[in-house]
Amino acid sequence: MQALTNFFVNEWYFAAPMTLMSLAAFALVSWRFLLNMSAKSNLDELMPDIQENLKRKGVKAAVALCREEKGLIPSVLFVAGLEAAEQGVAAMRRSMASAMELEIVPRLNFLLAPILAIAKISTMVGLLGTVISMINTFNAMSAQSNNPKGMAGYAGSIGLALFATAMGLMTAIPLVFFHVLFKDWIHRFELKMKASAQKLIVLVQNTKSQSEAAGRVAPPVAPPIARVERN
Repeated sequence: MQALTNFFVNEWYFAAPMTLMSLAAFALVSWRFLLNMSAKSNLDELMPDIQENLKRKGVKAAVALCREEKGLIPSVLFVAGLEAAEQGVAAMRRSMASAMELEIVPRLNFLLAPILAIAKISTMVGLLGTVISMINTFNAMSAQSNNPKGMAGYAGSIGLALFATAMGLMTAIPLVFFHVLFKDWIHRFELKMKASAQKLIVLVQNTKSQSEAAGRVAPPVAPPIARVERN
């Protein structure tokens, strides 16, 4: 504990920025985690409601329902697909593919670049701090080369220099771990988006087929004309 205190006191020009990077990294990871939670939605409960709105009130009601949801899939992906539903299945696919590529995926990758950047920079800054501290320590040792007994006191300075590398690694290792977890979550979310888009297309097609079938009413059959017998 004393060595750590000495590191923050004597090597403050490295300890201060590394501490700030650690705090910033914690804030970014927490922010990204909250964004991931807000991107989720319960599609198992939502899909029947969309189907019911499509049958009874039409596409506009389904779009209004999806806009009220907080998840990215209904509020962005489904809205884009439903707004192009009247133009056909191909238009729905193009609209949802564009929404995924230009709107959803960039929002899913938000903050991942700075998280990875801090992970890499903190390691290099820690290594730089260790190198500079070691250079200063060895210069001081060379000045005391005529006094071997005094050189033993520099062992603590060498250990103190290694705190910079240790602190950089303690910041970088969790960041790399969370970065990998976030990338895996994005991959699984993209698969879920593609599956949900296909379900929506099938749902719209089935609803249209049922509406067209219900609209085809058979023409009424005229009642037979009774013959009047003449006496």
